[in-house]
Amino acid sequence: MRTLRLLTLSLLWSGWLLPAIAQVDRAREDSLIEALLARMTLEEKLGQLTLYNGGMAETGPVVREGEPDAIRRGRVGAVMNFFGAEAVCAMQRQAVEESRLGIPLLFALDVIHGFRTIFPVPLAEAATFDPALVEQAARVAAGEASAVGLNWTFAPMVDIARDARWGRIVEGSGEDPYLGAVMAAARVRGFQGRDLRDPTTILATAKHFAAYGAAEAGRDYNTVDVSERTLREVYLPPFEAAVRAGALSIMSAFNEIGGVPATADRWLLTDVLRHEWGFEGLVVSDYTSVWELLFHGIAADSAEVGRKALEAGVDMDMVSGIYVRKLAEEVRAGRLSEAVVDEAVRRVLRVKYRLGLFEDPYRYCRDASREQVLLSPAHRRLAREVARKAIVLLKNEGELLPLADTLQRVAVIGALANDSASVLGPWAAAGRPEDAVTILEGIRAALPGATVRYAPGYAEVPSGSFQEMVAAALSPDTSGFAEAEAVARWAEVVILVLGEHRELSGEAASRASVELPGVQLALAWRLLALGRPVVVVLMNGRPLAIPELAASAPAIVEAWFLGTEMGHAVADVLLGKASPGGRLPVSFPRATGQEPLYYNHKPTGRPPRAEEKYTSKYVDVPWTPLYPFGYGLTYTTFAYDSLRLSRRRLGLDDTLEVVVSVTNTGRRRGEEVVQLYVRDEVASVTRPVKELKGFARVELAPGETKAVQFRLPVRALRFWGLEGGWVVEPGWFTLWVGPSSAEGLQARFEVVSP
Repeated sequence: MRTLRLLTLSLLWSGWLLPAIAQVDRAREDSLIEALLARMTLEEKLGQLTLYNGGMAETGPVVREGEPDAIRRGRVGAVMNFFGAEAVCAMQRQAVEESRLGIPLLFALDVIHGFRTIFPVPLAEAATFDPALVEQAARVAAGEASAVGLNWTFAPMVDIARDARWGRIVEGSGEDPYLGAVMAAARVRGFQGRDLRDPTTILATAKHFAAYGAAEAGRDYNTVDVSERTLREVYLPPFEAAVRAGALSIMSAFNEIGGVPATADRWLLTDVLRHEWGFEGLVVSDYTSVWELLFHGIAADSAEVGRKALEAGVDMDMVSGIYVRKLAEEVRAGRLSEAVVDEAVRRVLRVKYRLGLFEDPYRYCRDASREQVLLSPAHRRLAREVARKAIVLLKNEGELLPLADTLQRVAVIGALANDSASVLGPWAAAGRPEDAVTILEGIRAALPGATVRYAPGYAEVPSGSFQEMVAAALSPDTSGFAEAEAVARWAEVVILVLGEHRELSGEAASRASVELPGVQLALAWRLLALGRPVVVVLMNGRPLAIPELAASAPAIVEAWFLGTEMGHAVADVLLGKASPGGRLPVSFPRATGQEPLYYNHKPTGRPPRAEEKYTSKYVDVPWTPLYPFGYGLTYTTFAYDSLRLSRRRLGLDDTLEVVVSVTNTGRRRGEEVVQLYVRDEVASVTRPVKELKGFARVELAPGETKAVQFRLPVRALRFWGLEGGWVVEPGWFTLWVGPSSAEGLQARFEVVSP
């Protein structure tokens, strides 16, 4: 019987018995899943719900946390942090050919912004305001990851983040739910492609469900307390967009919402996700978040937290192993229904089926030659293009930029300028510092006829433990100032690179202060006092409070962490080979104390007025951002005029057409991000002062005019009503079209009842 089963599986994988399994209908999918489920023991079912951390041993691939021979015994459904075509095939062979049922494994990794070719961090990609380009980047990441046997990524992170102190703001698309939803859908399409059975695609995971970005005090893993209205209107839209785009995996969040941890929240994971949105994929816990329910204090032991998570709708337990170790006894004792286990297994098997793993479990690892696609010239070219478009020009006094390519003496100052690890940013997957181009290298390559001298100025961060690297990044050491001043005096122009080492951004890297770390501001003051032209290049994963630089530095460029091609992209923009066209996806504060800070805030009964004491403001700094959401300059200028609405009165089922003329009034070709904002003037609940409802990135030659058109369905004006449920209420709306959230041409229209 054993020999017959293996022969049958072999024929299945080779396509002899089911030559077109990839195109079968849902009934055949269900039939295969039910047939497998009927044959599975309870322990094998729970094994399908278990995700372990991968590793290698001298004897071959193993699962670190699993029991001996866990894969062959059917106790593992997926493996993470394990890749390489040959190694993956070897491990998959254990599951397919050496276990009783031969169910293939999922192989997962955090492929956040590239695999080997590293693209700009997601916050920087959002600054492109170019979802088609972001989709291309995710497509390349999927192609590279799948070439080494991976079929699942824990991305995109779609958390809305309104507090710059939160370290993981770098992983998302910023503060706006509309921009976040557009970018979430783009990344899902990029990862999953048009057909998940294509072996160059990987399963996308929208995370962290939900409201993880609203952590109190911006402190990672902290509690969250938001109203259902805020949850529905701000934090859930990017997740729903990911589901609508086809995402078949969702990751539950570490945080609680209103006293219920997300990993045990049936309302969130089942009622909203599955019943309201129709989600058919699997829900995976975040790393040990099932076990961590114990620390939330909602259960007495690991068996109880496992039961609560599974009953809430978490299908797969990441790393903690609680499901496979504890839940069989819960079922046998009658405390957990086996039907709940079965439903979770169905969802896991359905995802494996739709990935084509039952047709060919080796589709992602069979051809090791595919690994040659890693870091290909074409991929590097795209990474450079995305990086160029992510750069935001914040200030350019006296048109200091672009720099002349005839410069002879250039100073590059700042340890980050020569930091090949930091350019990759957090969560750089298989990216290698030796493959990355630093800013210093990029400037030297772009100016072969010039002498480019470098001085670190502040402490360079050596490799070491996380604590050691953070301590070095925050060092008070000023011993490098003298050398930096000498190099600056010698130079015709100074390129001063300031910001954050990558260990100061990302997971578990929240900061109580979003000012420049260490002695960087003091160094900037010393160099600015010399009277040399200074271009400040910011390299960071969050908005920084830089009011002193904004007042004194003649030019400031926000460059984020741009990935493998960062140095070339920065040089392209500084020297005018590319025009900056990025826009801020987050508001930049004047001081840390303004956080959380976001443009689409609610009105107050006492709006801020500088001349009146008893209004909503600060007494020590202005209440406004230093640089608002959507802001960014170019090397040219643009004028807006002739704002036209297709009609002034609309019904609930109508669509408003908005047209504006945009003219390049400068001397250089450039790209403008035209932005559409709306405000509901009077409603039954308070509405934001502005909400982004559309944007378009357009390129114009000097003197060229384009009519930019938006279509605004009235249904896009919906909000979570006073009695619950989505509503659009009749009334007047104000509309703006302009270059940022802080300015634009204005018009009004009315929505009327049928």
